[in-house]
Amino acid sequence: MIDQLKDKRVIFFDVGYTLDRPASGDWMFTNRFLQEAGEGLKRCSREEIGKAREAGLRFLAENHRIVTVEAEISQFCRYYTLISDELGLGLSEGQREEIARDRACNMENYIPYPGIGEVLETLGRTHRLGVISDTWPSIGRQLEYLGIAKYFSFETYSCYVGVFKPDRRMYLDALEKSGVSAEETVFIDDSVRNLEGAAELGIYPILIAANPEADVDTSCLKIHDLRELL
Repeated sequence: MIDQLKDKRVIFFDVGYTLDRPASGDWMFTNRFLQEAGEGLKRCSREEIGKAREAGLRFLAENHRIVTVEAEISQFCRYYTLISDELGLGLSEGQREEIARDRACNMENYIPYPGIGEVLETLGRTHRLGVISDTWPSIGRQLEYLGIAKYFSFETYSCYVGVFKPDRRMYLDALEKSGVSAEETVFIDDSVRNLEGAAELGIYPILIAANPEADVDTSCLKIHDLRELL
């Protein structure tokens, strides 16, 4: 085990690009979305797609407090409607609902990183483990599908708090559930911005750069594979 963990009691993990990755290479543009969007999406420029993404993410951020998978599906129906309208994809109501339902219910959209079960099982013998994730209610099914839900003692999910990281309310919720001081905890995430938010409260930050886009210069301890923690 690395020295930075030895005097800590709790380890918090992000999920996306920390424990798993999207099968399509994109959390929002799933394989089902790409299939239904077809050639229409290919005709769109990078700038057009970026603008559509911004509109969709703005909607999600402004309407994020949801507690059921059905509410998640309904929200993503609206998200894919915005994307379709912005890009002129012409997706029907039925297509949009199927894409949204697939995103929430098809766990094959998520691919675990190698060795995560071994890492969590090993660290769980000496630490209590938790999750701090920007996500939606289907996260429970996702962690069960990955076979790792059993390792976590507490979870902080943005859809229940109503805000995204690095809002301090996310970290305060996690600390309250853990029952320990910030200085006794570690947070592992693929975003320097999120880690900086945690560090402001005294949580020790570790950058996971399993996703090449996360491999940036930082003052945080950086790893590329969770197995480096052991």
